[in-house]
Amino acid sequence: MFYLSLIEHTLRLPPHFLSLPLNESIRGELEGLFVDKVIANLGLVISICDIRSIDGGLIYPSEGASTYTVKFRLVVFRPFVGEVITARLKESNAEGLRLSLGFFSDIYVPAPLMPVPSRSEPDPENQNQVRWIWMFDEQEYPIDGVDEIRFQVHNVSYPSIPLEQDRDSKPFAPMVIKGSLDADGLGPISWWI
Repeated sequence: MFYLSLIEHTLRLPPHFLSLPLNESIRGELEGLFVDKVIANLGLVISICDIRSIDGGLIYPSEGASTYTVKFRLVVFRPFVGEVITARLKESNAEGLRLSLGFFSDIYVPAPLMPVPSRSEPDPENQNQVRWIWMFDEQEYPIDGVDEIRFQVHNVSYPSIPLEQDRDSKPFAPMVIKGSLDADGLGPISWWI
């Protein structure tokens, strides 16, 4: 789920950072550039682990900033296909579930990957919401958001950035995880206790 990735980046350090220690100022700039951002085919950057090397410090003509080539390691969130992760229910609708890890909320469990047989119905507590119910041995097991939910990673995708986006469309997600609840041990934890 979490990986260390070695990155090399050319960094322009503004002059107002020159009064700080070099490692501290470079680390601050790298955190601003990379932390909480998704790098395509790499994952969501959680933090800068360490700086391996700093080269350069050149000041190009007509610029007041020094430029460095920095090698550093990032802690990256990138689940692998088949991994089982525990999350919380964020949203439920007729198309499926949306789950959240707290720091990442673009996890979707579509209707075809729900436990079989299951159905969606209006939530009795909130008619504007939908809840999913799994039927097993003539008993109903609801997914109501009370318990944490175990899901299996079915797919991780990095959609291309749209050129235009409608006002009413949901915000763009640079990394999307598609999950499955259709296996033993998956779903709300209370189902399996």
